[in-house]
Amino acid sequence: MLPVDLPGTVRDALLAPLVDHHCHGVRRDDLSRARFELLISEGGGPAPPGTTHFDTPFGAAVRRWCAPLLDLEPHAPPAVYLARRAELGAGEVNRRLLAGAGVVAFLVDSSPEDAEMLSAAEMGRHGGAAADELVRIEQIERDVAETAQIAVDYLDTLGEELAARAARAVGLKTVIGSLCGLDFDPARPARGAVIAAANRRLADPKEPLTDPVLLRYLLWSAVDVARERGLPVQFHSGFGGPAEFGGDVLGAEPHRADPARLSVFVRALQPLGVPVILLHCYPFHRQAAYLAGLFPHVYVDVGLALPHLAASARVMDELLELAPFHKQLFSSGCRGVAESGYLGALHYRQALAAALRTRLATGEWSAPDAARVAHMIGSGNARRIYRL
Repeated sequence: MLPVDLPGTVRDALLAPLVDHHCHGVRRDDLSRARFELLISEGGGPAPPGTTHFDTPFGAAVRRWCAPLLDLEPHAPPAVYLARRAELGAGEVNRRLLAGAGVVAFLVDSSPEDAEMLSAAEMGRHGGAAADELVRIEQIERDVAETAQIAVDYLDTLGEELAARAARAVGLKTVIGSLCGLDFDPARPARGAVIAAANRRLADPKEPLTDPVLLRYLLWSAVDVARERGLPVQFHSGFGGPAEFGGDVLGAEPHRADPARLSVFVRALQPLGVPVILLHCYPFHRQAAYLAGLFPHVYVDVGLALPHLAASARVMDELLELAPFHKQLFSSGCRGVAESGYLGALHYRQALAAALRTRLATGEWSAPDAARVAHMIGSGNARRIYRL
């Protein structure tokens, strides 16, 4: 799995248990081929007629790296792989793959009402790891909007629900970048404008939230809660299609979530001391790395993208070029199938190993340097930021 010529201390650091600081639940039921293929595609749709989502970097990685964990030869044909998956059953497959990822703690962006997905606690049990929750603020807003009767109740309940959910979580997450872009007005909206926007929202609460006034109000409300409880806020700012965002963006106009556009808001948050995590930021990882170096409260990862890229080692190398090592985090972006959790961890370790190997070969870093960086990115930084 790793280059054979790495020093033992570096190999040990790369293979040490990881803190997966952003993942989702995986399906608990047995899957048909059609359903499995939907879940391994970031677009969330079927492949064109006559083609398959197995003919992608992710699909090839499933056959190469996941097949042995199901007692198959590497590169097993898709039909053979899926037949073995069905034979073992979803529970056993989930246990083998999640445990095989070598994760010591899962931080789970979960949807409480989605009974098809493993909960945070179940993810931990299947993976033999600890597990904590991340709160997606747009989901809370949607739940509140569907039950509130008047604007004042909507605003009061929203604050109460954010605080209640945050009390049981280790971090907050927003997908505001995909709903209205990341170059939004950083100022807190006036209460009168918020009430008017809330009245419009309650007229059609099942639609995706796209009103920039309410999105800003929701975000600032979350920031206040995060500041009070000492929690970080994750901003999805790059790789990920409709399947990653779920009902939050279905039907909404897509936006480019370039983290460079978030810089004005990030600057406004600096005096508050709320950590900002730029999540899954490929192909904007250079811009995100620059912000992480510029601001003391900004952190970065490229997790979700790595198992979907043929050039994952290059992306990791580029992130190490600029982002401070104490500002980088590991995440798998696991979602839907346990293969995504296993491959997220595997490709992260392989990509970081390649980047460290180059620096060791040129004498730029020593072996203790490389081992220390691997420990920081793999688990140490997340333990510090999320207070694990």
